[in-house]
Amino acid sequence: MKRAAAALVVVVFAGAGFVWITKPWVPNIVISDPGPRGRRITQHGVFANYFPVRTADHGPAVLLLGGSEGGIKGTGVARSLQAAGLTVLQPAYFGAPGEPKQLERIPLETFDRALAWLRAQPEVDPDRVAVLGQSKGAEAALLVGTRDPRLRAVVASAGSSYAWPGIDWNSFHSNASWTAGGKDVPFLPYGAFHLLSFLRGDIGRVYFDALPNGARHQDAVIPVERIAGPVLLVCGEDDTLWPSCPMSRMNEARATRRGKLIEVLAYKHAGHHVFGPPSEPDDPALRRFGGTPEGNNAARRDAWPKVVAFLQHALA
Repeated sequence: MKRAAAALVVVVFAGAGFVWITKPWVPNIVISDPGPRGRRITQHGVFANYFPVRTADHGPAVLLLGGSEGGIKGTGVARSLQAAGLTVLQPAYFGAPGEPKQLERIPLETFDRALAWLRAQPEVDPDRVAVLGQSKGAEAALLVGTRDPRLRAVVASAGSSYAWPGIDWNSFHSNASWTAGGKDVPFLPYGAFHLLSFLRGDIGRVYFDALPNGARHQDAVIPVERIAGPVLLVCGEDDTLWPSCPMSRMNEARATRRGKLIEVLAYKHAGHHVFGPPSEPDDPALRRFGGTPEGNNAARRDAWPKVVAFLQHALA
């Protein structure tokens, strides 16, 4: 019996060691090719894919921010916005050449540089620019919106009401996600870490468990009422990565108390991947982090035209 128990312990520790070494939870950094309708930008501290709309006049533009996958993953959203008449800059903010390797202490000035580059393009009206982000990119988009009064609109999908810690996939310790002027942006600390939950893929537990502690970390609240233009929030009620719908409603309530209206589109049977044009039914993203493939695609079919119409109206 003792030998069997000892053998079991060895197997468990060996398995845990293998999992830690291989780190199957770490996303592969992807830097998608912009394709024939776009071009790669590597200048003035900006690493991005650019999808211009050529018109006789200066036109509207969108800064498109991805999430914690890093790099530049996919071009479908950018190309859909481009087809709707919106010039798009899709920058990387970590994981690309010359950028931080992890999503930690990312200077918000990274986005300031991207916006400055976008506004300087001949096809762009510098006063008709919006920012759109998903997941951690939505957290960034809302923060950027509080810093730049020239932005005409902000769209945040599966977004946040707080600044959160950064993500270092190689460590249990994380610093701030963002800095401003070289100083850390205050964040709401993660909740208790549960190894078994993490190993079975429930990596969102640290966010759900932390949310009740928000009252003690008011400096981490994103002051959405400072965003000058209209704000649209999109979320899935079954998001298992983090509580995006509760946080979206917190943003809505905070803004309302301060005299600003925020629109929230919340969808049942949809999860973290509620954002973007409808996808193929076998798209694995539709099965990750909550909701059903049918529910996620139904939400996309309803939300995406509304997102595009919102941007077109705000940037008209």
